[in-house]
Amino acid sequence: MMTISPVHDSEIKPMTAAQRALAILGCFDQDHLLLTLSEISRRSALSLSTTHRLVGELREWGALERAQDGRYAIGMRILELGSLEPQGMRLRDVALPFLGDLQAATNANVHLSVRDGHDVVYVDSLRARGGASVLSRLGGRWPLHATGTGLVLLAFAPVEFREEVLASPLKRFTPHTITDPEELRRVLADVRRTGVGIVQDSITSDCTSVGVPVRGVRDRIVGAIAVTISAKSSPHTVLPALSATARAISRGLGAPSAIGRPSTAA
Repeated sequence: MMTISPVHDSEIKPMTAAQRALAILGCFDQDHLLLTLSEISRRSALSLSTTHRLVGELREWGALERAQDGRYAIGMRILELGSLEPQGMRLRDVALPFLGDLQAATNANVHLSVRDGHDVVYVDSLRARGGASVLSRLGGRWPLHATGTGLVLLAFAPVEFREEVLASPLKRFTPHTITDPEELRRVLADVRRTGVGIVQDSITSDCTSVGVPVRGVRDRIVGAIAVTISAKSSPHTVLPALSATARAISRGLGAPSAIGRPSTAA
């Protein structure tokens, strides 16, 4: 009969210095933007002394920043490096002039997003004066099922990936967040049919997010843009400008379906 030998502590490889530093950075997420030293130690499973030393080194390099209350947050150096990611950098460079026009045309908050795992990440975010109150920000990360751009990116993702997301826990932020897999499956089918993702009061109250896809070479969807408006406003009021902006950005990225179409959002 085959026997299984127990794993001894001596066989477990210790973490490298790089793994320990990455474990500390990995402690931060959308729900944990600010952490104390003790919280970082607990979440990273590192000793307090090791955490103290590495946090100091990461802070000196710019990967972490220390707030006035003594808690730590991700530093600007990480955000700067993130902006160099090839897909996000190319998309953002092409989109930026059109996003400003879209904000002016709609007087709404504007977001440019890409998919990263089960999340949507904002590679650009423009706030409108007097616009809807939202939690989104540059570099922010939210679950795909809870945002307008996230619905778009999830709807047009490969079937296997969609089913993987639908089978995972779907976090509820408000009573209006879609967390039922069957309901979400129906919503995603509608997004594929219309090309528009709409969520209302999904993360914050009195807020509607309207998203559409951005296409690149071979018409592959490389991102999504959205405007966030008051829930009292109709999504149809911003859809013409939003769609025109998406076509303009897609044209700049070389999407065949956008060639020859209007390239202004006004």
